[in-house]
Amino acid sequence: MSNRTEDFDFHLPDALIAQEPARPRESARLLDATTPTALVDRHVRDLPNLLRKGDLLVANNTAVIRAQLHALRNEAKIGITLDQIRPDGTWHVLVRNARRLRVGDTLTFPNSVQTALVTALEPGGGACLRFSCEGDAFDAFLQAAGALALPPYIHRPDGPTAQDTKDYATIFERHKGAVAAPTAGLHFTPELLAAVDATGAERCALTLHVGAGTFLPVRADDITQHHMHSEHGVITAQTAERINATRAAGGRIIAIGTTTLRLLESAADAYGIIHPFAGETAIFIRPGYRFKAVDVLMTNFHLPRSTLFMLVCAFAGQEQAKAAYAHALSTGYRFYSYGDACLLQCANSIHTP
Repeated sequence: MSNRTEDFDFHLPDALIAQEPARPRESARLLDATTPTALVDRHVRDLPNLLRKGDLLVANNTAVIRAQLHALRNEAKIGITLDQIRPDGTWHVLVRNARRLRVGDTLTFPNSVQTALVTALEPGGGACLRFSCEGDAFDAFLQAAGALALPPYIHRPDGPTAQDTKDYATIFERHKGAVAAPTAGLHFTPELLAAVDATGAERCALTLHVGAGTFLPVRADDITQHHMHSEHGVITAQTAERINATRAAGGRIIAIGTTTLRLLESAADAYGIIHPFAGETAIFIRPGYRFKAVDVLMTNFHLPRSTLFMLVCAFAGQEQAKAAYAHALSTGYRFYSYGDACLLQCANSIHTP
């Protein structure tokens, strides 16, 4: 087990970072890496064939907001990416050109009457803003003035397109608040869900509002020195009860995406019982972690040196994860948000000897 960031590095050709999703969505490739003796090339539409009656698929039902804003401080252009709303109503944001800002500055927005007051500044480009509107008025402001905060590796020189608005949304979305989409959920369609339901597997959802910090690279040489940004999550009592009942009956808990997995692990006690959850999580899962809540993970392929690849190494085992990624790279799987997916079996669970 290594804590060196360089041990989670690999060469990812730019050509393998997907710029558009597969169409139809369930035609994306799915690498079945659930057994250590074989890696099987499938497609997402094959997922129902891998499910059992009594399994429970858990998805993230967050919905992406238009979190990218362009502001002005006098004549200076300030780029803003919303991160998360704070209990006092202010927004934590990431700022480009932050050196031009001072606490107490008022920011304006082109073609809008709304403003934002800078209430705090942080080293590294973080800030807190209080906007001049809230609630429905704030939603209307974002719809008019904001844009999707697509990951920087999706190249859109002229900004996100109308097609991106459709592509960067999951069928599960219910609750607005995410900056980034929970991308494993992007593969699902009504037809695929109907096929899943026909297997006798069941489905439920939780909410984790994915923040802008998900894009931040690990810059420390030692991964234990990396600071994870917190994100707000909710698991209802009803959802917690369904998950616990599934495990008690011998069914598998299948997490659709790393965001789902992170919240489930945050809400699990030492015995693997899921409790209702409403609050912040900054859990950083890396090799050596023993999983309490999840048996199988469906997730997209992640970037080198990222906390998400470290999570995958922790979940599947570092040797299996690296073998799966080597296979994906050599056979042209497409990486990250709009890319292909893999299916992984937990290799270090409290529920197995």
